[in-house]
Amino acid sequence: MEYNARRALELLRLSTGQPDAEFREGQEAAIRHIVEGRGRLLVVQKTGWGKSFVYFIATKLLREAEAGPALLISPLLALMRNQVAAAERMGVRACRITSDNQEDWPVAEARLRRDEVDILIIAPERLGNEHFRAEVLADVSDRIALLVIDEAHCISDWGHDFRPHYRLIERIARTLPANLRLLATTATANNRVMEDLRAVLGPDLEVVQGDLNRPSLMLQTMRLPRQAERLAWLAEQVPRLPGHGIVYALTVRDAVQVAEWLQSRGLEVDFYTGRSEDREAREQALLDNRVKALVATPALGMGFDKPDLSFVIHYQAPGSVVTYYQQVGRAGRALEAAHGVLLSGEEETEITGYFIDSAFPTPDEVEQVIRALHDSETGLSVPDLLERVNISKGRIEKTIALLSLESPAPIVKEGTRWQLTAANVSEQFWRRADRLTRLRRDEQQQMQEYVTLETGHMEFLIRALDGEPGAVQPPDLAPLPAEAAPEILHDAVMFLRRTSLPIAPRKQWPGGGLPQYGLRGKIAEGHRAEDGRALCIWRDSGWGELVRRGKNRDGRFADDLVRACVELVERWAPNPAPGWVTCIPSRRRPGLVPDFARRLAEQMALPFLPLLEAVKDTAEQKSMENSTQQARNVDGVFAVSRTPLADPVLLVDDLVDSRWTLTVAAWLLRAGGSGVVWPLSLASAGQD
Repeated sequence: MEYNARRALELLRLSTGQPDAEFREGQEAAIRHIVEGRGRLLVVQKTGWGKSFVYFIATKLLREAEAGPALLISPLLALMRNQVAAAERMGVRACRITSDNQEDWPVAEARLRRDEVDILIIAPERLGNEHFRAEVLADVSDRIALLVIDEAHCISDWGHDFRPHYRLIERIARTLPANLRLLATTATANNRVMEDLRAVLGPDLEVVQGDLNRPSLMLQTMRLPRQAERLAWLAEQVPRLPGHGIVYALTVRDAVQVAEWLQSRGLEVDFYTGRSEDREAREQALLDNRVKALVATPALGMGFDKPDLSFVIHYQAPGSVVTYYQQVGRAGRALEAAHGVLLSGEEETEITGYFIDSAFPTPDEVEQVIRALHDSETGLSVPDLLERVNISKGRIEKTIALLSLESPAPIVKEGTRWQLTAANVSEQFWRRADRLTRLRRDEQQQMQEYVTLETGHMEFLIRALDGEPGAVQPPDLAPLPAEAAPEILHDAVMFLRRTSLPIAPRKQWPGGGLPQYGLRGKIAEGHRAEDGRALCIWRDSGWGELVRRGKNRDGRFADDLVRACVELVERWAPNPAPGWVTCIPSRRRPGLVPDFARRLAEQMALPFLPLLEAVKDTAEQKSMENSTQQARNVDGVFAVSRTPLADPVLLVDDLVDSRWTLTVAAWLLRAGGSGVVWPLSLASAGQD
């Protein structure tokens, strides 16, 4: 097909809104390559280079030459929303079929059948959806003129953002006609990733790789082990920084906490996580400069495009250079200078290590799932599996997803139930899991090496991505100081000690109920716990480490924790106020929690009545991996020794995780005649 250079430039200027816009180096060559059908192409260019212009302009030129539509596989909803808007500016008719717009699917499918869509945008998970394959892809597959795989590093088993369903692209690529135009794009692909992409997309894949240097970025690293040190640094430096930016945190919990701390210091910030219901509105607030910064998890990543971000700060070090380069590269795209600061904390390797260890199921988890399916003639749903195996829901879902994507797959889904096939789990599956785990450990170590640098940060990143650093000249921007004022540090410590976490009441008994108590279905409103509070996160800054020492080392919780809980209850002010105190008993450590609850009751001038008793031994709750197993583990374990007081009661425990212990205890107390039950725990457990 003949390439129309004049029309291509016209489309670029239409899309950018700039009548004098010109193609960046390599853009037009990539568009020409696609339109003329010169073979499969991988474009590796840094964030902000304009990879989306390549496939949208190519799509428009192909459609104007009466070719079929394009199919774009894209990993993030935020990225898709931006892509649809960018396409429409140049007259490309785009639609998306994703998990968050199911109400639009019938219209999108009808438009596809009428050939009224120029580019269809989907998440990789759609490729594993039976309805999509049968009703949408089958109808359009013979007309597709261009397949675009955005953020193609996700294909690679080594890739930092491992998405299991990207593996389906390999099967599709093998069945595609040799002359079908294919474009893969990414900002980060070292030699190992490119080797994987060639293995998946074909050995004749042509690679165009640009310069990785980001000359506008002033990069710094600082070791600030304690959370309070980093909170104080942020409170002092963020208001002084010009413009607007992003503060990245590794977990939802940290993103929310950092945002709340900065808000308490009078800063206009918000948090952004994968659980935020109004993510698009939060993105727009930053785009419109209505917030100084978003404190975000990696959910705000690929596809968020604000060229004038003046800083990206990391509250902890990510698990890989690939991830870090992607995130810090959001800053300074249209500025001469921007800050990229990494604040390294003591908890980061534990968090990233958890992500590494949980990336693949263990042999024991696979064996438990396979055995449970083998013992069921009609197959099992995920809730069924939760009752039969001691594995968390997330781990079960990851296990069945990965097994179902094998070829041949040892399990398949029939309706809502999973069943075994004749295939076995291959050795290749375990070799791939072992390889990825070892590589991610290497990445983690490489990132920790980056943290120790005093100079040469950009050179390090470029070499780690198998690029050539050349002459790297940092921008003329003074580095930021590495310490915060002592008074702000003191305030940060006090903030962490004042922070508490909600304990939401459970409203439903688990599937299958609690047979020994004879409970199932909805928990009656008059028998539920009320909204509770936890003083801290287990082992966290603030009070978490003191709780751990009291439980595991000293065998007694410190008086400071008693005073902290008194202050927590005063701030919380549950209404109606508790008139007495009781606690969760334990046969393993019979004196630990009662001793604390008694001292707490004394400080609150309330009677302490240890009415709950453990009537049988059971496994430790922490050994139970999912909610159903945790609920069954406390079935029949507790009893009430005598009639409770009718007043509201403060129910005390040392550690809350699944909430089933508190739920059962509250039911026993309410059923026995107590007033409302207010749960209070010293710490909340779990990785978030």
